[in-house]
Amino acid sequence: MRKLLEGSHAVAEAVRLCRPQVVAAYPITPQTHIIERLAQQVADGELAAEFISAESEFGAASLVLGAVAAGAQAFTATASQGLLLMTEVLYNIAGMRLPVVMVCANRALGAPINIFCDHQDSMALRDAGWIQIYVESNQEAVDSLIQAYRLAETCELPVMICMDGFLLTHTFEPVTLPTQSAVDEYLPAFRFSRTLDPARPMTLGGGSEADNYQEYRVAQQEAMENAETVIEAFDAEFSEQFGRSYGGLLQGYRLDGAQTVLLGLGSLMGTVRDVVDTLRDEGEAVGALRLRCFRPFPAQSLVQSLSTAQRIIVLEKAFSVGAGGMVAAEVRAALQQAGIMTPVESVIGGLGGRDLTADVIQAIFQGTTTEPFRVGRFAPDPVEEGGVGHG
Repeated sequence: MRKLLEGSHAVAEAVRLCRPQVVAAYPITPQTHIIERLAQQVADGELAAEFISAESEFGAASLVLGAVAAGAQAFTATASQGLLLMTEVLYNIAGMRLPVVMVCANRALGAPINIFCDHQDSMALRDAGWIQIYVESNQEAVDSLIQAYRLAETCELPVMICMDGFLLTHTFEPVTLPTQSAVDEYLPAFRFSRTLDPARPMTLGGGSEADNYQEYRVAQQEAMENAETVIEAFDAEFSEQFGRSYGGLLQGYRLDGAQTVLLGLGSLMGTVRDVVDTLRDEGEAVGALRLRCFRPFPAQSLVQSLSTAQRIIVLEKAFSVGAGGMVAAEVRAALQQAGIMTPVESVIGGLGGRDLTADVIQAIFQGTTTEPFRVGRFAPDPVEEGGVGHG
């Protein structure tokens, strides 16, 4: 069924179709509409779930941890400082290999306080052990969420669906919602192999000594590496059943013959593709590559997609203060590990909700040099007249 829905409400509809038994959350802008709609669905009898309004994001994460450990399928959502407040519990969820699914409505971190979109929140949790999928559209958010439950349960890893706050969560788009029977066919009944059961006592997430702690981390890493194949397989299977695919780990655009590749994540990439079309019309050999999956980091697939490029520009909506763009650093390392020394330029922009317009992206393409950047440079400012500033 095709409907015109706000992104947050589309996500809530997708959650309902996945039939979680527990929804626990604490409201925070721009995530709140997701949770409000789910609460209404539970109140109206549309979703047969226990809805728990937690006292904090830390509490919400703890509740879904306990729910999944006890054998119930669960969902939560958060953003920004809320995600950071969950940090301790998110590491525990990943360390216990619990198949929790969460939506992060990406928002800038304080201080200063800013409610608008960049990727500093989810990027701060990139090492927590969660699969991270960055979606470009509300349709992709719906479809990725459905895939996420199956992915989490198959790999026994938690999954974070990252969608741009306001740019997606509060934007109305036509969205095709699958039928309940189709989702039921795609998603098997929830199963967690190490569900806590008084009849079969076990310890989950207990103490560990130096002689075995490292083995737990190795197991996490191996599960993440194996998840790459699973992500691609499930996206392909989803495409066969529902007719929509997002490339699995990566999504390329006009890469044939591209000497310059613009690489980025999230909703930004729609504008990037428009810029690529304009530049192609002007005779420029340029293409685009969307990094859909940031964890696990798809190094081998990236190398295959970028092996013939002569110049790579990474557009980043987050950075590590004192070090620079995190995505560019990992792209550069993957290429160098494969013996490819193509210049990788990090351009940081869109922080705190600042627009990365087509004019700005074209200016980045025209003005970025091939000199290596230790930290990366910041994108120029858009100006009201439609030109490009020099901030």
